[in-house]
Amino acid sequence: MTTRGIRRKKSYLVDAKIAVCGQKSVGKSALTVRFLTKRYIGEYDHQADKVHKHEILVDTEAVLVEIWDTCMADDNDSISSKSEALAWCDGLLLVYSINDRDSFNFIKKVKQELQNSDTPVLLIGNKADLIHLRQVSTEEGEILAKDFDCKFYEISAAEQVQQVSDAFLDLCREIIQAKRKSKQSFIDKIDKMLGGARYYSRGKSDSAIQKE
Repeated sequence: MTTRGIRRKKSYLVDAKIAVCGQKSVGKSALTVRFLTKRYIGEYDHQADKVHKHEILVDTEAVLVEIWDTCMADDNDSISSKSEALAWCDGLLLVYSINDRDSFNFIKKVKQELQNSDTPVLLIGNKADLIHLRQVSTEEGEILAKDFDCKFYEISAAEQVQQVSDAFLDLCREIIQAKRKSKQSFIDKIDKMLGGARYYSRGKSDSAIQKE
């Protein structure tokens, strides 16, 4: 389907809001731009949060994806201080750099603050091309992903286009699935309530019928 085709069906788009979280300089912006435009941008001074909007296809389904490229500078700027991001997003993309132990420890702290959240999560270990500077092993990333009960990608925004796309699309799929499950649960609850109301109404009417 072409982009024009997607726009014609804009009113039928599913929406997916993703907050990309992690410390400064882990490559959040590079991952986001790589996914949306296929281009690679080097690191730049990220002074403010930014929301990108883009129409994409997820398994032939038109999806309006909004990506909040959050700005978290250090350990004191935890995700709890950005509660608005949690309230806003449908899914979280958590990013650390394999050559920065502090960025990995930051994500581990984020995990503790997400224990009671059912928001879909995906974990990325970025800058896999800097293998000679590695501080965080692949196994550590896999273990953390198991703790999160989420998918894990160790990739390079600088060198891998398809892998970056696959990561975002996987999170989009989980968001769509979670939304449909929530919607179906709501519909089932309403049906149950209406079913009970109809049953009560019939019972009341039956009792009102005078016997001959």
